[in-house]
Amino acid sequence: MPTPDPVVPSALPVRCPCLSGNGYVDCCGRLHRGESRAATAEQLMRSRYSAFAVGDADYLLATWHPRTRPEDLELDGTVRWMRLDIERTERGGMLDTVGIVEFTAYARQGGHRSRQHEVSRFEKVAGVWFYLEATD
Repeated sequence: MPTPDPVVPSALPVRCPCLSGNGYVDCCGRLHRGESRAATAEQLMRSRYSAFAVGDADYLLATWHPRTRPEDLELDGTVRWMRLDIERTERGGMLDTVGIVEFTAYARQGGHRSRQHEVSRFEKVAGVWFYLEATD
């Protein structure tokens, strides 16, 4: 009797961490792979949250505004990002060049729950959205 192939769990989630209701591969995954770019500041915020959730520091650095981007970024692999709530957006649409996204992100680490509330500023440069800074 042949031995079945072992099942290798994927490191990538099936559902997108941004909670759009879509699969990761077709949602934030396509932005992380460079197949498309965020059309709005909110879409960039969601894709950046998903990058934290899947541990994609390269994407986070690439979408950070050059004026405020750190030289490197070390993610804590013990943090498990659980949920993202978008509280409000100001501007940040397809025709805008600036935008604000207020959000709360929920995480777990070592059995403890935490949340991060932030008001983030975004700027579009040459048609590409970038995370600029937290204002709150």
